[in-house]
Amino acid sequence: MIICLLCYFLTADLSLGIQVHQSPFALIRKVGEQVQLVCNHGQGDYRVMLWYQQRPGEDALQLIGYGYVEFKNDSVEEPFRKKHFNLAGDLSGNKAKNGSLFIRNLNAEHTATYFCAASKPQYIKYPPAPDKNLLHSILNSV
Repeated sequence: MIICLLCYFLTADLSLGIQVHQSPFALIRKVGEQVQLVCNHGQGDYRVMLWYQQRPGEDALQLIGYGYVEFKNDSVEEPFRKKHFNLAGDLSGNKAKNGSLFIRNLNAEHTATYFCAASKPQYIKYPPAPDKNLLHSILNSV
């Protein structure tokens, strides 16, 4: 059996027009083989890299996993870990970023289009402080 994988990229902030490169564009492999899809860009402050899968005939994208500054053991979502997916790469520093999606032991369920996305970290600079008096007020009302 032959498996076909197509690769595309997404950017989370199109207004900046960053160039995200993903290769190879398309792959055809045999069952049991391993593939590596590579994603890179030169935008140093885009420290988040996400990988998505779109199965044939489906509109929805499924998040495979993501890395922020680095890829960790839990970077891959649980359902994809069980399906032999792994992420690796370097997202640190204020330099070009690169990451790879590895799929081991290919089988028919891996036939899909894969998307790489890049984003700036999203955070709240000053998150609201937890209500320190909440527990105190609950205890006093009893």
